[in-house]
Amino acid sequence: MAGQKPDARDAYIGQRMADQRRKASLTQRSVARNFGLSAAQLQKYEKGTNRISAVHLDIIARMTGKPLDFFLRGMPRLDPVAETGFGEEKQEGYQAPDNPWAGLAETVARYVAENFPEDARRDFAAAVAALNEKLKGE
Repeated sequence: MAGQKPDARDAYIGQRMADQRRKASLTQRSVARNFGLSAAQLQKYEKGTNRISAVHLDIIARMTGKPLDFFLRGMPRLDPVAETGFGEEKQEGYQAPDNPWAGLAETVARYVAENFPEDARRDFAAAVAALNEKLKGE
């Protein structure tokens, strides 16, 4: 990708940058100062005339309070690579069970059993029992 000429993707990202910069009430000059470049260069990024680096895109994301991928979502695809690429499949959102503690005891028990020696497991079990007694008010 290095050395490629800017294209529709750069214009798309630049437009989203400019929109979010304005929504955050940031001037081109203030953003450019954080980038360590001129307002004219920032304007070239925003117009898609020049391709922005990942480092600068990260800075604008943090300045505007948007996640980095916000600027890429919906970007035109000009290559044959599948949108998911080599990444993992999209994960399901977390759905809290009716009992938010469900499964916690099993997970902790498995971790302790796999990672602690017998004497430490006994001490841990005693601590849990003591906690249980305190919670019961005894």
